[in-house]
Amino acid sequence: MTKDAAPPAQRPLSPCIQICQIEPTTSVCEGCGRTLDEIAVWGSMTEAEKTPVWERLIAEGYVSRDYVSRGYVSKGRASGE
Repeated sequence: MTKDAAPPAQRPLSPCIQICQIEPTTSVCEGCGRTLDEIAVWGSMTEAEKTPVWERLIAEGYVSRDYVSRGYVSKGRASGE
C-alpha cells in the first residue's frame, strides 16, 4: 500500500514582509524585493505571472529558504537548474 503524495504547498498571498522601504534609485522595495510596478499590480496578477517574480525573489535572497523547502517555489527553477 502506497501513500499518496502530499498536495503541493500553496504560496503565501504576497512576499510582503511589512518592511516597506522603496529604494529611490531602483524603485525596489528593500523588504520584499518587488518593484513598485510589481507591487502595484500584484493583486491582479495570475499565479503564472507571479511565479517568475517569486523565483527572482528567492534567487536574489529576498524570500526565505523556508519557502523553497515548503515547496512554494521550485528550488531548481529558482536557481536556474
